[in-house]
Amino acid sequence: MARSFNELVEEAERAPVQGWDFSWLDGRAFEERPSWHYFDLVAQRVGGVASLLDIQTGAGGMLARLPTLPRLTVGTEGYTPNVVIAARNLQARGASLLWTDETRPALPFTDESFQFVTSRHPVDTWWTEIARVLRPGGSYLSQQVGPNSLSELSEFFLGPLPTSSHRDPGVAREAARAAGLVVVDLREERPKTEFYDVGGVVYFLRLVPWIVPGFAVAKYRPQLRDLHDEIEQHGSFRATASRFLIEARKR
Repeated sequence: MARSFNELVEEAERAPVQGWDFSWLDGRAFEERPSWHYFDLVAQRVGGVASLLDIQTGAGGMLARLPTLPRLTVGTEGYTPNVVIAARNLQARGASLLWTDETRPALPFTDESFQFVTSRHPVDTWWTEIARVLRPGGSYLSQQVGPNSLSELSEFFLGPLPTSSHRDPGVAREAARAAGLVVVDLREERPKTEFYDVGGVVYFLRLVPWIVPGFAVAKYRPQLRDLHDEIEQHGSFRATASRFLIEARKR
């Protein structure tokens, strides 16, 4: 028996969103992964470096799953609900976590501290700071959200939005070069995303609030009802994400 709109929404409102845990969406949504397999790329590199910094590590999930970690491994995180979870996950692997103020573009490390720096889906990329803390010959490898990602979902709630150059791969390349780094790899893809019930959409928008800034069920209940009806009619709601991979090295 199909669950009602109210049941799906209320369940998603109650679900905890601490720790960037997307597992609640299993069976409710599907996100196609970029062909370069970011985690695998990082896993292949860490065995050959002496130091690793993961910026905006979230709940520390990537570091916790890596098969091996360098002796010096540090994560930074500034989103308060993630900090306790990340600290626990990193401590279990012998790594350290440092809280950082995400509004202040500064990394609390001395110059040339790390051989390898990573970041998956950073809110912002502090290119000058990354260049500063990298050792000569070191690399920054990052998977980032590209421009107009999931615009179909955003516009369902907010109406037509202007095309944005924010998060453009070309802008990232020029910023890396301006910081004195050499871009050695830059790839972009548009993976597909599907939502199979309105509860999955509610949970996702709570977890990733910048897709619909200021999202709240009470505020957008009419749109959620329309979305529920569309999913019931078509089987899913489809959107297109935007991802790019960038690697930059320090001379």
